[in-house]
Amino acid sequence: MAAEEALEAERSAILAALRPVVDGLVATFGPMCEVVLHDYRRPEKSVVAVAGSVTGRAVGGAMSEIGMRVVARGEEAGDELNYVTRTQGGKLVKASTMVLRDSTGAVFGALCVNLDITAVSDAHALLGALAGLGGTPAEVPVTTFGNDIDSVVDAILDAHQPRQNGSWAGLDRARRLELFRGLDERGVFAVRRAIEQVAARLGISRASAYSYLSQARAETGTATAADRAATDKTSSGGHA
Repeated sequence: MAAEEALEAERSAILAALRPVVDGLVATFGPMCEVVLHDYRRPEKSVVAVAGSVTGRAVGGAMSEIGMRVVARGEEAGDELNYVTRTQGGKLVKASTMVLRDSTGAVFGALCVNLDITAVSDAHALLGALAGLGGTPAEVPVTTFGNDIDSVVDAILDAHQPRQNGSWAGLDRARRLELFRGLDERGVFAVRRAIEQVAARLGISRASAYSYLSQARAETGTATAADRAATDKTSSGGHA
């Protein structure tokens, strides 16, 4: 117990030390920069400090899809540097996500830097067109940034919707497990109450959702004791 309390104090101290860095980076890079400090111990309210306004984050806001992915990977998570994504509002963003670890190596947060490069991209396209170097730009993935964790989970579910080829009822077992596996890989189930949200969207019971999740994890070798218990508990009942 004392060791865990010491680790919690250490994590809080690291976050406190980084708060001035958040403001300092934005002051250095200017208004097109946003820096967000996350505490993944509270995924629904992970934003503990923010400066700048690129993705519309606010203190007390939820982590994004990227944060969910980091949490899902656990200790295997690594920094994601200099990647390009697009917000739902259409901004082109160059970003870096740097994970925070305590002295045991456990990931507990992240420092994220987001640069709005929309104007730079537009200028580059214009100059390319004037020089006769125009071409089809590469497709940029859209990332959901939201202060409400439910909206982030909904966006991920919406992204998986085309893969379902119709309603949940029309999916065979393999595709149902594929859906849950895909959601799990994106970190959806690291969020509290996400299983209930997914079940409601699919029109199935919470017990059925737990069963499908545990089966999907069992097939990939990531099942936990809790997953196996959930499977045993629901194996005698039908699935919606």
